[in-house]
Amino acid sequence: MTMTSRRELDSRFALARFRDGDGVSLGLVAGDRIRPVGPAELGADGLNAFLADAFAGWERLAALVDADGPWRPLADVTLTAPVEPRQVLQTGANYRQHVIELVAAGLTQNTDRTPEEARAFAADMMDERAANGEPYFFIGLPACVVGDDEPLVLPSYSEVHDWELELAVVIGREAFRVSREEALDHVAGYTIVNDVTTRDLVFRKDMKEIGTDWYRAKNAPGFLPTGPFLVPSGLIDPSDVRVTLELNGETKQDSSSNDLLFDVPALVSAASQTMPLLPGDLLLTGSPAGNGQHWKRFLRDGDEMRGAISGLGAQIVRCVAEVRS
Repeated sequence: MTMTSRRELDSRFALARFRDGDGVSLGLVAGDRIRPVGPAELGADGLNAFLADAFAGWERLAALVDADGPWRPLADVTLTAPVEPRQVLQTGANYRQHVIELVAAGLTQNTDRTPEEARAFAADMMDERAANGEPYFFIGLPACVVGDDEPLVLPSYSEVHDWELELAVVIGREAFRVSREEALDHVAGYTIVNDVTTRDLVFRKDMKEIGTDWYRAKNAPGFLPTGPFLVPSGLIDPSDVRVTLELNGETKQDSSSNDLLFDVPALVSAASQTMPLLPGDLLLTGSPAGNGQHWKRFLRDGDEMRGAISGLGAQIVRCVAEVRS
């Protein structure tokens, strides 16, 4: 997987993590430049400690953007995932238009409703859910979070691996049972995640009463391509960013976060009611319409995905088939 390490950041500045010999270092990114930052610049020992007090930390880093220092071309470094989460929470069925399409498709197949009637019925359902319902969360494995030095290996046990480009919230100060009004005070920044899913493993076949199997469907190695940048929360309006994914140059997803049923404050608040959200954790906000399931086209060996979100840059994910001995 090769991400935007060869492209210019489209926000004023951000954090990134890059390969540095046998290890990984933190870097401050401004335009097409990057400079290493350590405890002295961060005011903290490590990324998650920095994020725990990110609002003060971002001010320190902003002062370095126009300062002299050990800058180098961004193109000269290899970026990896910009976060080190201890927990990953994923949000399902959260783009209004996407869910309407899914529900309407099922209704037209199993009832006497016309497509127009089915869509109207589904729209009413989603409006009721947004007004009186709750977000739907499940958990992913932090080990699946990868950066630009790893390809997306498509497991050989399926041929229906799918893309789901998402705006991802990066938690700052620990959030536990916070209100919607308090929620954004606990958001350090935002990044891009492609929440890859193996569609034929989502629902159990041996016992349908069990329901979904998100562990097998979403947690193969490398199934959470993340980054390349961690952009400060103050530079992004999460209520209206454009989310686009191109497959081999053809647009498949193109939507705005203003179509979310539950916005970022609602998601952070709801997720925090069960378990504390820790500095550096990822909270994915859901994926818009246009997945491979919609197009009846899934990922193949040699495919290239370009996922972009306003202000967060873009990531390029290259797919390779698993080679089994």
